[in-house]
Amino acid sequence: LPACRDSCLFIKDLHFDGIPVRIYLPKEPSASKRRGVIFFHGGCGIFGSIRSYERICRYIARKSDSVVLSVGYHLAPEHKYPAQTLECLTATVHFLKTAETYGVDPARIIVCGDSVGGTYTASVCQELGHRTDIPKIRAQVLIYPFLQALNFNLPSHQKNAAIAFLSREHTVHFILKYLNKDCSLKEPILAGSHVPESINLKYRKWINPDLIPDVFKLGYKPPLPSLFLPQVHEEVQELFEPWFSPLLAEDAVICPLPDTCIVTCEHDVLRDEGLLYKKRLEDNNVHVTWHHVEKGFH
Repeated sequence: LPACRDSCLFIKDLHFDGIPVRIYLPKEPSASKRRGVIFFHGGCGIFGSIRSYERICRYIARKSDSVVLSVGYHLAPEHKYPAQTLECLTATVHFLKTAETYGVDPARIIVCGDSVGGTYTASVCQELGHRTDIPKIRAQVLIYPFLQALNFNLPSHQKNAAIAFLSREHTVHFILKYLNKDCSLKEPILAGSHVPESINLKYRKWINPDLIPDVFKLGYKPPLPSLFLPQVHEEVQELFEPWFSPLLAEDAVICPLPDTCIVTCEHDVLRDEGLLYKKRLEDNNVHVTWHHVEKGFH
């Protein structure tokens, strides 16, 4: 939907440091400053827009009586990674610094996103965790986020490999499109041939089927070891960066993260990434609220 009149909201299109944003301000006067919600839309970094998330952002603004900022980061592959993460970060910092201009309490701003928007949410919060020159983010909301590109053979990948909307194969296909890489790399990445043993050993403590609760592992079969292919590894170095795979961030980055809400869906290849991040946060004493949608799809 385009921005248009709404009986409950003022809706404005703006630019924050050159980044398109749309802001939703409740019309009803408020006795105190309102909460703020920064929203990053999903779409694998290559689809989606402010317009396609218009209804959702209006709904959040009306139901929570909050000022919502929807960020229209520029899409890949025309705008090369990590432009999307950087633009989300820039828009967030701008809003944190200018919140009171929009009647928002700077101490009550959350960051929220679905799918790759959840990735950007996690990355922004990790990046700003130690900043002392701007207000602290109050909380982050990760809606079935994409959080790692090392292991595509977790229980949820097996269970939902051919599920509607986002199959296991489509996930890697979109990753390669997002990074503007050759799609012939898809099969070796699905097999895990892009990860050297040293990296597997390093991150086994965080990305491991053994860390998934048994209730989510019914019918799971551990995959056979894959042959490491150095040439594939060299082609996809971005997959090992915490900005791309926030699950790989060190504990020192995880510790200062704000209160977190994680939403996972049963029929979703990315389900287990949310479960693994939940455990990582809890292990580092970050308060987590978890909602699991048993009949939910990505």
